[in-house]
Order: sequence, then structure tokens, then C-alpha cells
Amino acid sequence: MPRKPSLKRLEILQREIVACRACPRLVRYRERVAREKRRAYRDQVYWGRPVPGFGDPAAELAIVGLAPAAHGANRTGRMFTGDRSGEFLYAALYRAGLASQPTSVRRGDGLTLSRVFITAPCRCAPPDNWPLPIELRRCAPFLSRELSLLPNLKVFLALGAVGFRATLEFLARNGETLPVSLPAFGHGAEVRLQSGRLLLASYHVSQQNTQTGRLTPAMFDAVIERAKRWMAAAASPSLSSGES
Repeated sequence: MPRKPSLKRLEILQREIVACRACPRLVRYRERVAREKRRAYRDQVYWGRPVPGFGDPAAELAIVGLAPAAHGANRTGRMFTGDRSGEFLYAALYRAGLASQPTSVRRGDGLTLSRVFITAPCRCAPPDNWPLPIELRRCAPFLSRELSLLPNLKVFLALGAVGFRATLEFLARNGETLPVSLPAFGHGAEVRLQSGRLLLASYHVSQQNTQTGRLTPAMFDAVIERAKRWMAAAASPSLSSGES
């Protein structure tokens, strides 16, 4: 039976995330971008703060990305919202029946997620889309607390090598026994956990990957379908023994 998430604790955590100023380099960059803006968005008020996770508190699937995009989530204040990466991701979730609409333009645009929660190991837009190791370490407690407050998770889908490593570190910190032999990051890699949960890997949905064909909609749909099959099997003990 699904467990009830603590919405109050999630709300408190989200407020803590938004108020964070722990990394001077990231604070300077995110706020400078919010002041200077991109020409196409010069009339908009940028979020310019850390971005909390977004989705269904009763989620069975957690998608772990990398960091907010400078003119995407750093502008809109919602994960994968307002940029090409988000267009690719939410269209796929809509095709899979996990999102209410295929587009994600801004907070308050009516988009809702079902059974899915989206988060990242770095909450501030980093220069060159690349957070430093110390910044990831400072942000790691937010990821741990957030994922721990989602009691029904059955599948973790990591987008990119950083998300894959951050998810493995979260699992280890939270008492998950990891296999002795772990696969290297790669699209479609998976780790079956002793708890009965599953970690899947995908190339990141960045423009660099989707516009070059390194990651196609069909490739990503296949990973999402794999996650859905595992979620269905975990919910049905009679199927779990035959999951492959």
C-alpha cells in the first residue's frame, strides 16, 4: 500500500533550498544572469535562486538531473522548465502518461506530474552548466533529504554521469546495499538494489545530446518504459519474481 508523504516536511525543505547561499560562485552567477537576462526574456522577472524539486510527492519514479539551466529553471523557478531540455523531457513524460501536458513553459502553466518527481544534485545554475565538486558536496544533503521524503520511490532515473554518481552516493548514505560490481555510466545501464528498487541511467536530455542524435526520443521512451515496467512489477508481488 502506498505510504503518505509528509507534505509539511517537503514544504519546509523547499523553503530551505530556495534560501540557500552556501556557494559564493553559484550565488554570484545565478544572480548576475537574473539581472542581465537573455534578450528574448528581457521583460521577464528571473527566479535567480536555488530551485527545489518538482512533482508528485507520492512519486514512484525520481528523475535526477544535473542543475538548473541559466535561462531555463534559473529563470522560471521550476526544474526543466522554459528550455529545450525540458521540452524533450516533458514531451516524453506526457507520451508515457506521467505528465498532464507535453510542454513546460513557466510555473503555474498547469503542468502536473503523476508518479514522478524531478530533482537535481545541484540547485543553482552553474557557469558552463558544470558545478564544482565542493558545490555538489554542499548541495548533497538537500538531495538526500528530498529523496528520503518520497516514501514510495521504486525507480531512480539518473540523467547523465553526475546524476548517476549523485544517486549512487545518496543510496549508499541512506543504507542501501549496493552491488559489489557496479556498471559504468552509460545509456540504459541499470543497478538492481537489494531493497527491490532500481537505478536506471540515461544520457542527459541536454540539447548537446538531443540535437546531435546521441539521445533520441525513441531511446528515452525505452528507458521510461523500463521504469514503468519495474514500477508495475514492484506494485504486484505476483509479477515481481518474473521481472526482467
